[in-house]
Amino acid sequence: MRAARLIKMVLLLQSRPSMTAAELARELEVSERTVTRDAQALSEAGVPVYADRGRTGGYRLVGGYRTRLTGLARHEAEALFLSGLPSALREMGLDDAASAARLKVSAALLPSLRDASDTAAQRFHLDAPGWYHDPATPELLPAVAEAVWDDRLVRARYRRRPSGEVERELAPYGLVLKAGVWYLCARAGDDFRVYRIDRFTAVEVSRDRFARDRAFDLPRFWEERAAQFARSLLRAEVTLRLSQEGARRLPHTVDRAAADEALAGATAPDADGLRTVVLPVESEEVAYDQLLVLGAEAEVLAPAALRERFADTAERLRDLYC
Repeated sequence: MRAARLIKMVLLLQSRPSMTAAELARELEVSERTVTRDAQALSEAGVPVYADRGRTGGYRLVGGYRTRLTGLARHEAEALFLSGLPSALREMGLDDAASAARLKVSAALLPSLRDASDTAAQRFHLDAPGWYHDPATPELLPAVAEAVWDDRLVRARYRRRPSGEVERELAPYGLVLKAGVWYLCARAGDDFRVYRIDRFTAVEVSRDRFARDRAFDLPRFWEERAAQFARSLLRAEVTLRLSQEGARRLPHTVDRAAADEALAGATAPDADGLRTVVLPVESEEVAYDQLLVLGAEAEVLAPAALRERFADTAERLRDLYC
């Protein structure tokens, strides 16, 4: 533990001209007294750490000293590729590895390039969860992430509605963070399936590793499954008459693929410039909520019950504003 901290201290001083005791204490998550003791230990070990006294003083390395301890461990190198996803790294328990990797890369760079990581971080940031949504980190995510990194089999209990819990032996291939929700793409038997991490009730990571199918492509697999899932939800249809503005806004109101499909099969504009489309929807209830925002730019023709509901809403709005 202390050895790792001493190495990190050297790398910090190597990547910056100087640092105060308070700055080092904050980076190393120790007290300033511990920083003083660590600096003394490094000096006794032959590392030329020099302490500048006074209010503006601090610690620095003398004479352009450079350590060779900049090689990345495998888990650090892997975490470095995810460094643009700080919240995801934290939830998977990899933030320490990513921090160490970034520090080693920074220490190995020329002085003129050492601020590159800060420059990028201040200009680009990925915030995965959607608005008005504060997802909780699944308790078992770190264990699942560890199995994914090491290609280890897991035995998991999974809460499946409405049949209760099931137990599966899984080969965990990859994790996906979608709108703040974590999913596991895994092989169960001969099939690849998708599981929500927050529905796991127990996960036991095996010592046994599985042979990864090198042909498996996680981004492509997820894209195909996500498209299948979205399409499977659209079990009903609504017939609409759309204005030009309604047609323009439709893809921003409902599922884009469903809107594109509907507009591709639209009738030619009538004398009033209106086109009729058949739109796949999840349900009449969902369609009502989605299409209501189009106002007078969309007229529901069928089903009759949904048309009647919109007519009733229009009448109540007229009474309210007239």
